Amino acid sequence: MARIDAFLKLGTQQGCSDLHLAVGVPPMLRMHGDLMPIKFRELRDTELEGYITEILTRSQAEHFAQGRDLDFSYVSTEGGRFRVNVYRKDTGIGAAFRAIPTDIPTLEALALPPIVRKLCDYHQGMILVTGSTGTGKSTTLAAMIDLLNTTRKLNIISLEDPIEFVHRSKQSQVIQRELGTHIPSFAEGVRAAMREDPDVILVGELRDAETISMAMTAAETGHLVLGTLHTTSATKTIDRVIDALPVEEREQTKSFLAQSLLAVVTQVLVKGAEGRGRRAICEVMVMTKAIAKLIQSDQTHQLPSQLQTGRDQGMQLLDQALLAALAAKEIDPDDAYNYASDKRLFQKYVTDTSMLPKLELTGTGTAGPAAPAG
Repeated sequence: MARIDAFLKLGTQQGCSDLHLAVGVPPMLRMHGDLMPIKFRELRDTELEGYITEILTRSQAEHFAQGRDLDFSYVSTEGGRFRVNVYRKDTGIGAAFRAIPTDIPTLEALALPPIVRKLCDYHQGMILVTGSTGTGKSTTLAAMIDLLNTTRKLNIISLEDPIEFVHRSKQSQVIQRELGTHIPSFAEGVRAAMREDPDVILVGELRDAETISMAMTAAETGHLVLGTLHTTSATKTIDRVIDALPVEEREQTKSFLAQSLLAVVTQVLVKGAEGRGRRAICEVMVMTKAIAKLIQSDQTHQLPSQLQTGRDQGMQLLDQALLAALAAKEIDPDDAYNYASDKRLFQKYVTDTSMLPKLELTGTGTAGPAAPAG
């Protein structure tokens, strides 16, 4: 048994989502969104390097020895599958282990908006799931792939870095390919996938112009493409895609988005009410003629108003979703305040008043009551 498995076992037993290891501090576990130290000594450089080296393959060890970060999946002998990132920093090496559930959750179990399920009925176009690191994008995509796998007869090709959830073919055939192991890059993976008779292509991350361009080509040529971006709103997602491509291709990109983008689902993970786990809260933009026109005319700043009034099409702003979850007593009000865009709407729900902005008095002194006239 690798020595690191003892930490992973402890985290799994306590229902933690992540294990963090770094030189100079004790191991840390993330539980319900908060990071907490394990009662253990501060890790030394050689000690931590030994822990990590034990679980690396020869090629991974050589890659890391060249000064590059590592992303891979690891199956512990104590049970449990983990997504791992190993990196170097000023005090030595560090590592983050993200627990991957054995069972793929359903869209209903994740309490995602009903529109997400409806999006899985499409046969071509692009669906983007976005959010910061650690907001559950991979889990949402896994649930969508599992729904397609269960209900339709498709050839699904999933390009991942690394492979997280393992899909067993059901009604569909699911082919999972890992960056660095089976494909040299996401762009090359998409290029190869298009020669393999795909119905659905999942791109783990649209991280560069070439990958975005290849994914757009796949979506335009009759495939359903699912992908992720590290953006925190629908508007920022549209702007990121347009800005990622060369200037001479931007008009073509806007045309693609207007015609082939199906939806953008942006999510955050918010603490549940009374500290019970975390819940995905989503902003949703569904392509309409009005939204397509705004994109093509460089008026993406007006997109939020379309989301705000587009509930009939399944759209919602993040603030609207947060307020609805608060009204249903599903999420922690203080955490909701942290994620809100218009924080004024959430101030009345906050229980920790130290979070609220302090009132500032104008002027140089405090004025007393006005003297009566007379």
